[in-house]
Amino acid sequence: MCSKQCKSSGEKTKEAGTDNRNIIDDGKSQKLTQDDIKALKDKGIKGEEIVQQLIENSTTFRDKTEFAQDKYIKKKKKKYEAIITVVKPSTRILSIMYYAREPGKINHMRYDTLAQMLTLGNIRAGNKMIVMETCAGLVLGAMMERMGGFGSIIQLYPGGGPVRAATACFGFPKSFLSGLYEFPLNKVDSLLNGTFSAEMLSSEPKDSASVEESNGTLEEKQTTEQEKEDSVAEAQESHHPQEQETMEIVSQDPEYKEPKERGSKKDYIQEKQRRQEEQRKRHLEAAALLSERNADGLIVASRFHPTPLLLTLLDFVAPSRPFVVYCQYKEPLLECYTKLRERGGVINLRLSETWLRNYQVLPDRSHPKLLMSGGGGYLLSGFTVAMDNLKADPSLKSNASTLELHKTEEPAAKKRKCPESDS
Repeated sequence: MCSKQCKSSGEKTKEAGTDNRNIIDDGKSQKLTQDDIKALKDKGIKGEEIVQQLIENSTTFRDKTEFAQDKYIKKKKKKYEAIITVVKPSTRILSIMYYAREPGKINHMRYDTLAQMLTLGNIRAGNKMIVMETCAGLVLGAMMERMGGFGSIIQLYPGGGPVRAATACFGFPKSFLSGLYEFPLNKVDSLLNGTFSAEMLSSEPKDSASVEESNGTLEEKQTTEQEKEDSVAEAQESHHPQEQETMEIVSQDPEYKEPKERGSKKDYIQEKQRRQEEQRKRHLEAAALLSERNADGLIVASRFHPTPLLLTLLDFVAPSRPFVVYCQYKEPLLECYTKLRERGGVINLRLSETWLRNYQVLPDRSHPKLLMSGGGGYLLSGFTVAMDNLKADPSLKSNASTLELHKTEEPAAKKRKCPESDS
């Protein structure tokens, strides 16, 4: 009954064959041509009727098995019936879309790898997280969705500003953005060294604003000079015919709009200065949060080498907190793994790769799909621990070093005791 209901409602025949071995795919089984199908579309016939006519004009449809008929109907419905479903954006939908269409923008991060990052990073409401990503804002949006507007996120960005194209697709309310902060990556070293000041942030935008203002004054001077030249030219050519004067008036129409354009430029400069002031305040707030060095987690997913990023940003994370690093390739994370073991201050280091295979789940036809993803990236995860005790007590070293000390010292003590007992 289930397989019969899967067929189109307009289908009259229920006949089905028992074997597909005698069916030959020679391209001649369908009587309707592409021109006929196009003519049906031009007449405005619905997709269901087109599928029904394709079934009726197929000479091999009745000879196919019941499963083959269902497969044929689904294939034709997908091609000729346009079904648009509006869904609410989510992390899963956007990650699948980006991975299928533009994987380079998210560093080829698969959606199951992103889910592993959120789980290993312990992303939850009320956390204070640090994220450094160059995945078009997809990782940032996933963290904001998981936290639900509670807590704070500090995004470190390279270049002139953060890229949040994917974050904007989530459609978060303004309450979610109140806990989102941003801080330039090139100012992190000065923040760690204690040389960071508000002047370092205020110098750059003011310079750019002054350049814009100077450009605006230069443009105004140029326009006034052009107006003077044009007025002189009009006075000299006033004795020319009327046709020439009308041509000059038409050509001078854009100049009459210049005062409005000048006013809009001034408003634009003022609006940009206001935004720069707000951005400067947010940067100072982010610097204050980072200087506390008590973040609840760290997420790194960028196209840059992870080792210098992770070794620098771990100083802002509190002890007993998780960190996760994503990279498309394994070799940079191996180097980062060895550097962390040498540095210390971390435990439970794990380098992993998720393996994904999709399954088709249907009655009596459940099986893994033939095609699967070759790779979705690698993850390096671990937990931070306090390093003061390790530095103060030299006996608390790695297991390998303690074993070597025991091997070298114990036999020497036994050799000394042996001659004393014999004497």
